[in-house]
Amino acid sequence: MQPRLWLVTSILAAVLGMALLQDSVCRAPNGKDGFPGIPGLDGRPGQKGDVGEPGKSAQRTGIRGVKGDAGELGTPGMPGNQGYHGLPGPPGLPGQPGPKGAKGKAGNILEQPSPAFSASRRSPPSMGKTVVFDNIITNQESSYSPQTGEFTCRVPGLYYFAYQVVSSGDLCLSITKNREQVVSFCDHNSRNLLQVNSGSSVLSLAMGDKVSVTTNSATGSKIYRGSEADSVFSGFMLFPQMG
Repeated sequence: MQPRLWLVTSILAAVLGMALLQDSVCRAPNGKDGFPGIPGLDGRPGQKGDVGEPGKSAQRTGIRGVKGDAGELGTPGMPGNQGYHGLPGPPGLPGQPGPKGAKGKAGNILEQPSPAFSASRRSPPSMGKTVVFDNIITNQESSYSPQTGEFTCRVPGLYYFAYQVVSSGDLCLSITKNREQVVSFCDHNSRNLLQVNSGSSVLSLAMGDKVSVTTNSATGSKIYRGSEADSVFSGFMLFPQMG
């Protein structure tokens, strides 16, 4: 009840004061402050304020926790672009020997070429440098010509050639390859007795090479032609050239 009385009293005093002022009546002394009023109701919510500036990072003071378990593998990503080729590395160590291969078939000597010849001389001395041995003794695969006195190579390889020529005087003979002297042999016979001039050589021949025995025209006439002794020129292949 007191609050209402106080309220009424306050209103009357205010009205009376205004009346006194209007009527120019003497002003009464100011009254004392009244008692505080009852708190009012909450006002409406205000608008949301602006975002403040970020605060300073605080110094870590807590204890670091135990490392967690590894998570599950993710799905594989797309392959990246291919990079540049690097420099070649150093050679590696030699590998171990491979297994032994199968045994090959045995060669048949009958299937291999075997050019060989031997011919003696019966014709009179010729005026040319080539000594012609016109009497065929052996001519395997027809490699020697009794008309020209030349052996023609048809199977490349290593060949052995030898001659024994009977003479009654000084005689120089050469084994020639393609008309170029390879080796030369000379015998001096001052007594004009029958003697043998011999020579031999191993030659490497290619297809088409020609081999013969040659002399000069001055001593070619000293080659003996008779029934007492024969002059012979022979040759055969040692083995064919591989590859």
